[in-house]
Amino acid sequence: MTDPRSRTGARVGVDVGNARVGVAASDATGVLAHPVRTLPRDVETDSDVEAIVALVHELDAIEVVVGLPRLLSGEEGEAARIARDYAGRLAGRLGTVGVRMVDERLTTVDAHRRLRDSGVPGRGQRAVVDQAAAVLILQSALDTESLSGRPPGETVTPGGKRKKERRR
Repeated sequence: MTDPRSRTGARVGVDVGNARVGVAASDATGVLAHPVRTLPRDVETDSDVEAIVALVHELDAIEVVVGLPRLLSGEEGEAARIARDYAGRLAGRLGTVGVRMVDERLTTVDAHRRLRDSGVPGRGQRAVVDQAAAVLILQSALDTESLSGRPPGETVTPGGKRKKERRR
């Protein structure tokens, strides 16, 4: 088991949606996730991808964690294909900074519930729910790594191809 403290450094979490992309980041120790911003999805010029790349460089982040929206059955549908493509484009632009995909089933539902429970009205949720989902994705990844001693999810290679993980 790898000591999780050997991978200290900020991480960036991403929740890819059809219209918006939620972005979160962790502290420099890789322990606590917080919301950063919601970006409009830009399929024409990838300005949202470029904004995430700029944030990664600004934070000197060691990796990006992208949510993989599997169906409840565990299968992957269209949303998962879109997220994989997005993660592949990020990996291609980030070079040596790793990109990982982690299962994010129901994070948006959970984000809506948490926002509602904290008193954010329904109309006010749209602006922040993507950030809240990105926080949940990233915090789950940080907690998983802390408990297991291994980076969570699967590594993404440029272009979106899966890289097989070796089990220890």
